[in-house]
Amino acid sequence: MKKILIPIGTLLISGLSQAQLTNTENYVYTKTYLDYNGTTATKTSESVQYFDGLGRPKQVVNIKASPTGKDVVTHIEYDGFGRQVKDYLPVPQQGTQSGGIYTSPLSNATQPTHYGSEKIFSEKILENSPLDRILQQKQVGNAWDTKPVQFGYDANTAEDAVKKYTTVTTWVNGATSSQMSQSTNYLAAQLYKNTVTDEDGNQTIEFKNGEGQVLLVRKMLSATEKVDTYYVYNEYNQLAYVIPPLASNVQALSATDLDNLCYQYRYDGRNRLVEKKLPGKGWEYMVYDKQDRLVLTQDANLRITTNTFNSKGWLFTKYDQFGRVAYTGFFSNTATRTAMQTAINNMTANAGNNEKRSITPVITQNGMDVYYTKEAFPTGSMTILSVNYYDTYPSYSFNPAFPTSILGEATLTETNTAEGLSTKSLPVMSLVKNIEDNNWTKSYSYYDKKGRTIGSYSINHLGGRTQVESRLDFAGVVQQSITRHKRLDTDTDKMITENFTYDSQNRLKTHTHQVDNNPVEYLAQNTYNELSQLQTKKVGGISASTPLQDISYAYNIRGWMTKINDPANLNGKLFGYVVQYSGPQNTAVTGKYNGNITEADWRTSTDNILRRYNYQYDALNRLTKGSYFEPNASVPGNGFYNEEISYDLNGNISNLKRFAKPSSGTIAEKIDDLIYNYENSGFSNRLSKITLPSGVANNSSGYNALGNTIGYDANGNMTSQLDKGISGIQYNFLNLPKTVLASQGNTSYIYRADGTKVKKTYGTKIVDYIDGFQYENGVLKFIPTAEGYFNFENNKYIYNYVDHLGNVRLSYFSNGSGIEVLEENNYYPFGLKHEGYNALDGNPSYQYKYNGKELQETGMYDYGARFYMPDIGRWGVVDPLAEKYFNDSPYVYTANDPINLIDPNGESWEPINKKGEAVKLSDKENIAGYRWVDYDTDKNGNKVARENTVETAYVFGAGGMTTLTSEGYKANQTWQAYEDISTGSESTDKKIASLHPSIQNQMKSFLLMAKYRFDVDLRVTDGFRSVEEQDKLYAKGRTAPGSIVTKAKGGQSNHNFGLAVDVVPMENGKLNWETKNWDLIGRIGESRGLEWGGRWKFLDRPHFQNLQGKTLKQLQALPKKNGLPILRR
Repeated sequence: MKKILIPIGTLLISGLSQAQLTNTENYVYTKTYLDYNGTTATKTSESVQYFDGLGRPKQVVNIKASPTGKDVVTHIEYDGFGRQVKDYLPVPQQGTQSGGIYTSPLSNATQPTHYGSEKIFSEKILENSPLDRILQQKQVGNAWDTKPVQFGYDANTAEDAVKKYTTVTTWVNGATSSQMSQSTNYLAAQLYKNTVTDEDGNQTIEFKNGEGQVLLVRKMLSATEKVDTYYVYNEYNQLAYVIPPLASNVQALSATDLDNLCYQYRYDGRNRLVEKKLPGKGWEYMVYDKQDRLVLTQDANLRITTNTFNSKGWLFTKYDQFGRVAYTGFFSNTATRTAMQTAINNMTANAGNNEKRSITPVITQNGMDVYYTKEAFPTGSMTILSVNYYDTYPSYSFNPAFPTSILGEATLTETNTAEGLSTKSLPVMSLVKNIEDNNWTKSYSYYDKKGRTIGSYSINHLGGRTQVESRLDFAGVVQQSITRHKRLDTDTDKMITENFTYDSQNRLKTHTHQVDNNPVEYLAQNTYNELSQLQTKKVGGISASTPLQDISYAYNIRGWMTKINDPANLNGKLFGYVVQYSGPQNTAVTGKYNGNITEADWRTSTDNILRRYNYQYDALNRLTKGSYFEPNASVPGNGFYNEEISYDLNGNISNLKRFAKPSSGTIAEKIDDLIYNYENSGFSNRLSKITLPSGVANNSSGYNALGNTIGYDANGNMTSQLDKGISGIQYNFLNLPKTVLASQGNTSYIYRADGTKVKKTYGTKIVDYIDGFQYENGVLKFIPTAEGYFNFENNKYIYNYVDHLGNVRLSYFSNGSGIEVLEENNYYPFGLKHEGYNALDGNPSYQYKYNGKELQETGMYDYGARFYMPDIGRWGVVDPLAEKYFNDSPYVYTANDPINLIDPNGESWEPINKKGEAVKLSDKENIAGYRWVDYDTDKNGNKVARENTVETAYVFGAGGMTTLTSEGYKANQTWQAYEDISTGSESTDKKIASLHPSIQNQMKSFLLMAKYRFDVDLRVTDGFRSVEEQDKLYAKGRTAPGSIVTKAKGGQSNHNFGLAVDVVPMENGKLNWETKNWDLIGRIGESRGLEWGGRWKFLDRPHFQNLQGKTLKQLQALPKKNGLPILRR
């Protein structure tokens, strides 16, 4: 193998002389400019990947990557079979070798500031077979060395008692209609059975059929109690039903049971989902155009007149010729889904169903001109809700003056520059209507010549505007941001200036904030440990040397945050917080190794009392008890704020007990002993009423359980809760509350059509929410900052201490002579606030508390997509993402694990290349993996996804695929062996299974990568061919009828050895040999180590192979078993 140098433009070559690479080794050297002054690099990121003689990576050196400028090295090693079974953590070195290879890269790992005596590699124990299936996976850290995740691979047994559901499917109204029945179980050895046992012994068992379809996911609540979720497919291999655990225990499901508990799906003749029903929610309908784009949707509330639009009708989406959303809205129509689909299918004048941009307005609707045609379906009267413009800015009279430059950077125009650059293909403007009135928000985006957003201008629904200008460095990192805002056009501007500085690897060092001409405030000054984890953060103050608080952080070997300051010794700090996972201080509590927190200690300077919660979970990781302690008190286990919960099989709370500190004495007072009653005699997720045990009276400090019936609308939204004095809740088409009628006062809300809340009225109080600026009765109250908020009433910065969930625990500010605590909040596990101690007035205008969400006058928290009720621990609205969590009720809060999870707001996995550097999501071919990145904070103080991240990602290893997801704000990884994953085609799966075992995983990874990363659905048309089959193929056009299709006789084709496949993509419902994606498909296959026939002199684009380094003659000479050559390692 030659030494490899991959030059990244001329910039890389010019910097090579500075690196001191080990020239006796094979390597790839990469240098990325992080900043550039026009002539030289002022900041770079450099790495070297070294390879062994077989071309395998063996070491990655990140040059001067640590905060103190030392090298960070990742060691890579293989076992005797060439398998990478150990994954090492990166190790900071004692200095730098400027890219040279390290002969002892792990020697510095034992430094106390690094890993100490901890085990620094995770380990896979593989089975001793060619399949290399994982039997155990041990995580990093000594504590996890004896707590592996265990994997089992079996066939089902009769004792597993897996129910066998069958369907009879008919065609009704242009869609499948499947009737389900179950009268028997699967016989032994008919199903694959894969078991995963986590670090704490909790089991998840997955049963699949021969086609790779998941039929049952079983979780074991106890040794005898099963929690089963069944997946039922119709005769066309389409998912027809999902039967959650509560329903799976019903012997014969009635139509009522199906409607209350099950997921139901129907499809049209093009395999498109056209009707679906979620548990407790009415049927939803979908209509598509000929390009398979979703153009119409209708839920149960839109089929009646009691909705936002006071009319039966459909939500529509219109697209331009590039598939981009042009505008959306609602149109009134009583026609059925079938009639709508037929109307779209029969369109001839505009068969593509596209809208085109127009120079002048074609439509004037709801007070807004629209610069698009009105030719796509529907074409009648409508309510337009949003409009998106691309490429060029439309000529509205209210357009702001176009900025030729922003903070010294030239802006990209819609006309080509000399270099051919323009805003073509970029989104330039959007219009979003308020749902409840015809006022609009008009937003503009401005770009630099690299196509990066450097400015935005938003005209709000009241006529004011928010203008944001950003200065980016060479790598796109924000250096400065200036925000100018006013609520009304006649108001005076408020100006917010933020500046950011970074270290040599773009880790944030300082963040300053300035309001108008006030003194500049240091929001944060960060320092990092050698592992690039945030170590200290100096918060607040107008002088860098005198912060208000100096906050320290600590982490365990897994990278999980364990400490914020030290509650055992505050040492002048206002708040200390520590969480324990596997080693709680309370020895009566069992440690957890699967990521569940078992203990949380905290102390505030307000009363200096050390407080503690210990947490207990069931085998489904649901919280069952939070036990409150005061460890230094005379009675540590006073249980003042205990919370105990039990659940049904769907995760609906069945009982909740809650305690509080007594007004006198030392015995905890039980304030809640609630019994949850559900519709359909308990076989429903809809809570019908809350009652008390016989003889138990309500406590004035607890929930007022009067047993009143809770009402719901057709979409499953809670419409009344008379126990709390709520007599009526009306919702808009986004299932967000429009009005709340309550005995303590009525509340009304106004939202934009994108779900953004812009106004709340409660009694005489009117709150405006405008781009993060919050007003009350027209008076500007505050704007969130990265560390709290700025209070405009008293011209002060308020800082928040938050815990690992983003809960606001303590707020403080500088009163001129020192630090003053404004407010303290501590919470029961499910979010209700503790009462009875440290009662401070706080700021009545700032009500962001639990999870950082805004507390409403009803006692509910606004999470954006729906409202949460901490007093009863559940949502009042069906989860919009319910289909991601089939085994949980759609009203369950965070899978009943509020200690470790919060309701997610967005994506969190950032793509990286082979060197560990971030790459764009669109740069799919350079994505080698993903890394977890923390969330950002938006102008409303909410955690939001960073740009260039995804919620779900896939990593393709040698033996299996890892699915990366986000559970709350924590990373979650699930590994599956390739043999347990279906490509989605039974025929393709069988053809791969017929290949030589040595390449089955490789071929499966190729097809799965094409499918999940590149959206290319490949089918294997040819896999292994016997010699006899090859001879018959060779005979065509020669001695048998047909055309000549091959030049290879039996034994002369690589297919005869099970080492090759032919593939073709499925496009628009059919196989397409003339696809334009052959080059992309070829590169995907090559990235998985396959040889592509598209590189051959005689092109064979569908062909991919791996001959294991053998020639045809060598393969022919090898001994065979079952027709396949015996290949030695």
